[in-house]
Amino acid sequence: MKAIDISWEPDGLFALPVGPWAEDKYRLLSAYMQMFATGMRDKWNKRVFIDLYSGPGSAIVRDSGKWLKGSPLLALSSKNPFDKYIFCDEDESSITALEKRIEKHFSGNDVTLVRGDCHNKIQDVMSAIPSHSRNQTVLSFCFVDPFSLNLQFDTIRQLASKFVDFLILLALDMDGRRNVKHYIKETNIKVDRFLGLNDWRKRWSEFSQVDNNFQRFLADEFEKQMISLGYHKHKRANTRHITTSDKNLPLYHLAFFSRNSLGYSYWDECLKYSSNQIPFEF
Repeated sequence: MKAIDISWEPDGLFALPVGPWAEDKYRLLSAYMQMFATGMRDKWNKRVFIDLYSGPGSAIVRDSGKWLKGSPLLALSSKNPFDKYIFCDEDESSITALEKRIEKHFSGNDVTLVRGDCHNKIQDVMSAIPSHSRNQTVLSFCFVDPFSLNLQFDTIRQLASKFVDFLILLALDMDGRRNVKHYIKETNIKVDRFLGLNDWRKRWSEFSQVDNNFQRFLADEFEKQMISLGYHKHKRANTRHITTSDKNLPLYHLAFFSRNSLGYSYWDECLKYSSNQIPFEF
């Protein structure tokens, strides 16, 4: 496979404005999806792609005006397509634009669109996943791409009751670091929901005596929560740090979680070959 092409032609529909650093995220996602969809093709009867914050399917880089495939179009364009796609978004203009793009370019795919906040609509998302049985094995890959720490761990917990690998954007720098003074207040429950815990402040108090890096604390707590659901702690870092293109300032982490070591082997490989300059072979 040649260098990953994430470009998209302007089509007159709504596209999500993004910073230039989003290209790194989309290349990394595309690399992993292709490895997942191809590598799992003969091992599972049904391969499902779930996108909890799908957006309109396309993005436009603010500085350059360059159009990119967003996560839904990257998944639908995969060399070995998934058997089922589930896209969720609460923004009506986004989900409508995505619906039109799918109708025009990918009408032959099995797609379910869920309109609404993923946390409120999680049962609709789960109902759209094909049933797993002795005669039909089902493995899902879920991409979670929120703009902030609005992610609620209970949603991840419910999805994890099925066979699901996750790639999750953790907005630890662009939200967590900037708002730590607000989030540590007892009256603020945002981090409680993000971690699925209400006793984290005591551990943060102890942690901050040695290391006052709130982002690192949140990352450790989130990973422990995933491990409690049966996900493996990777021998190397589960995360890829995304920074701004101009000043190299930290923005967020992309964190991968799987219950199978093969998933981490794929993740390690795509970390090497997600660059636009490096050919990606599989």
